[in-house]
Amino acid sequence: MESYLLGVYEKGMPGTLSLKEKLMETRVAGFDYMELSVDESDEKLARLDWSTKEIGDLVAAQLETGIPIKSICLSGHRRFPLGHPDASVRQKSLEIMRRAVSLSARLGVRIIQIAGYDVYYEPHTEATRQSFATNLALSTEMAAREGITLAFETMETEFLNTVEKAMYWVDSVDSPYLQVYPDSGNITNAALQYKTTVLDDLESGRGHISALHLKETKPGIYREVPYGQGHVDFAAISTKAFELGVRLFVGEFWHTGEKNWKDILNGNNQFLRKNLDNAAKQREAVK
Repeated sequence: MESYLLGVYEKGMPGTLSLKEKLMETRVAGFDYMELSVDESDEKLARLDWSTKEIGDLVAAQLETGIPIKSICLSGHRRFPLGHPDASVRQKSLEIMRRAVSLSARLGVRIIQIAGYDVYYEPHTEATRQSFATNLALSTEMAAREGITLAFETMETEFLNTVEKAMYWVDSVDSPYLQVYPDSGNITNAALQYKTTVLDDLESGRGHISALHLKETKPGIYREVPYGQGHVDFAAISTKAFELGVRLFVGEFWHTGEKNWKDILNGNNQFLRKNLDNAAKQREAVK
């Protein structure tokens, strides 16, 4: 029996593929599941309005390919943040959350990764922080009613770039339906910035980490760094994650037009599994 599941972020494949084709390629490359994107683009936000037929077709595609969608990366709040100074935008942000929870419930998805921003394009103020706090609590109530977990992504900005900072909000809301979904690359950059350690930061989330994004970064560079060409210690992070009870992982990387994307997809799966398999073996050895 497999001791963990490794998913892949949908954007690791060309956007020209249908969702069914992405599920098929996920299987061919050796991943266990796919993470769906609902980003700030009109195209992805429109997924929140899928019809019953569209939902049914995607459920059928999961059953046909044998590849489930286990999580949703909800980054649409970058454009419509929970802490926006304009009340009408904040209302839009709550509507996005409500519809994302509904979409998850209809698809049977149990984890929504939410962005750790009060605002993104706007200046951060004490007022944006307070609005974020209010709307985060409302969002968690929405998720709780459907039994869906909201889990913070650790971001690339000061507001919430560590597990420790995410835990402030988890403790404040104090609900089993608000947890943490760290990004290995972002917390590695934050640890370098703050002269701390990634493993200590992960430890601060003990008992509250729902899943882990495995992403490569370099100092000051947060995206599109190939695995093995950055400074993320995937072996140590994988080992620590297993110690903390984490068993859901997603390879987060982006297709940027490469013609050999299938080879990259397969190679990334092998790279990540090598570290996860070793961590799993180490965990079994200490039982």
